[in-house]
Amino acid sequence: METASGEALRLDLWLAATRRLSRTAAHALVETGRVWVNDRPGRPGQRLHAGDRVAVEHPPPAPTVPQAGPPVSLTVVLEDDWLAVIDKPAGMVVHPAPGHPHGTLADGLRQRGDSWSTVGGPERAGIVHRLDRFTSGLLVVAKTEAAHRSLAAQLAQRTLQRRYWALVWGGFTEASGEIDAPVGRDPRHRQRMAVVDGGRPAHTDFRVLELHARTALLDVGLRSGRTHQVRVHLAHIGHPLVGDPLYGRRDDPLSGRPALHARRLRFIHPGDGHEVVVESPLPEDLQALLERARTGRL
Repeated sequence: METASGEALRLDLWLAATRRLSRTAAHALVETGRVWVNDRPGRPGQRLHAGDRVAVEHPPPAPTVPQAGPPVSLTVVLEDDWLAVIDKPAGMVVHPAPGHPHGTLADGLRQRGDSWSTVGGPERAGIVHRLDRFTSGLLVVAKTEAAHRSLAAQLAQRTLQRRYWALVWGGFTEASGEIDAPVGRDPRHRQRMAVVDGGRPAHTDFRVLELHARTALLDVGLRSGRTHQVRVHLAHIGHPLVGDPLYGRRDDPLSGRPALHARRLRFIHPGDGHEVVVESPLPEDLQALLERARTGRL
């Protein structure tokens, strides 16, 4: 532990030489308290002598980013250095989940080669909020941590406005309404959510746009963001979404794709504070469904 001239060697230089580390990495190991000399925390400039006992606690490996699967095409409707707004098709999962490791929106973001905020973790890089797999429409993703924090704060403060188009079963006597009911895990069906005592506060508003023979077209807004909130709340008041296999009618002839589309986003841009409003047209499958409803063929 001495130099050729007989001088006692510094701890950080000894680490760099014996552990094949750069001087910077060796210095950082000591500074973060991961190196012990004679059972005491070491100091970078500490001199080592014959008989000294050195113990090194290496940091845990950095979390690995999951390997992307097949190419994923994304429809980007707005993009700048801070964020992007994606128009997600029905059927696409937002981030990896059991049974859906690849082909996600998160895969598509990574494949673009841009840097995305990792505030939510490497598997959810860029993801600020999500949509159900079979819900189509708009969501905003963050490129920087500052953008992510700003958008997440707007979600929490309910200033990031999300509006949905929903086709539901049954008619309405009122022109608009609000649903204020807590949402939590269904105690009888763990794959479902439900309105339950002790659930998390959830608030949904709606406005009736059209009335048909058996259905109604609604403009729906979220004031909170609980899992399956729109689907649960509308089913709770007796107007489940057309096509909803989990919360819809048992005799629904269209079960498989809930008639729900995230049509509009409004938020304050994290960079310069201007208001951003983005809208998405109704997808072809839901447009065809709406025409059937209007002509009494549902």
